[in-house]
Amino acid sequence: MIKNITINGKNFTVFADELEGLKREIFDNKDSEIFKFLTKFNANEPDIFIIDGFATKENLPINNGTNVVFIKRGVMPELEILKSMIAARNTPELNKALQSACIGVAGLGGLGSNIALSLARAGVAKLVLADFDVVEPSNLNRQQYFVSHIGMKKTEALKDLISQVNPFVEVIVHDVFLDSFNVAKIFSPCSIVCEAFDNVAGKTMMVNEAGVSLKDKQIISASGMAGHFSSNLIKTIKFAKNVHICGDLINAAKVGQGLMAPRVAICANHEANLVIRLLMGLEA
Repeated sequence: MIKNITINGKNFTVFADELEGLKREIFDNKDSEIFKFLTKFNANEPDIFIIDGFATKENLPINNGTNVVFIKRGVMPELEILKSMIAARNTPELNKALQSACIGVAGLGGLGSNIALSLARAGVAKLVLADFDVVEPSNLNRQQYFVSHIGMKKTEALKDLISQVNPFVEVIVHDVFLDSFNVAKIFSPCSIVCEAFDNVAGKTMMVNEAGVSLKDKQIISASGMAGHFSSNLIKTIKFAKNVHICGDLINAAKVGQGLMAPRVAICANHEANLVIRLLMGLEA
């Protein structure tokens, strides 16, 4: 029986009776095509073995369609296999869902910058990012920017950060103030749009447009993430047919109750995680 497997992003065809486990075919046979391929990229003596998203050192059997990644610590891989290594901890099913995904993020502050980077790390194929603001010092307490970004447009700063995290994500940026007149056009390529505004007017606009110009998309909004209340209060609910809301739904920012990294990031990652679930055909 012939098996088709993927190793460090390359497809190989092997005979099942020659492949009892990882070690026999891949590392004991120095003349095999697989061993030569791994040698080319310094992965023939790996420290990390990842099989279908699970890191192990056991000599496990390989099934048809299995995705295997071998990584040598401290070695910078060439781009040819870097992409497969970044995606190694995902299951093959998730990687397939991410390959054609286009996700929008409306607002690139505490919510949006965290959402975008989490989705980039997961390996979403394309991100459409929109914001009109610049990075300023008080942003640094909760937003994914550095001191070196102060004064930069948030769109450009975040695009730069994403390129350092996952250079294979296509990032489209719009330096624009979003409103009901342009939001549909800007996010037209997207199947899911994450609302990440820091004001009620913007949030209301997105939810309203969910039933009008954005009715063909899933909208993920947020409400209530200020202060240092319990993390367990933050949740994800289905608000309408194509609208979900993340947060505790109560604790908005106000005098004496600011926005800080821990709860904002928790809420942002509720949004990012729901994106992944929706792409996989799952409910909140």
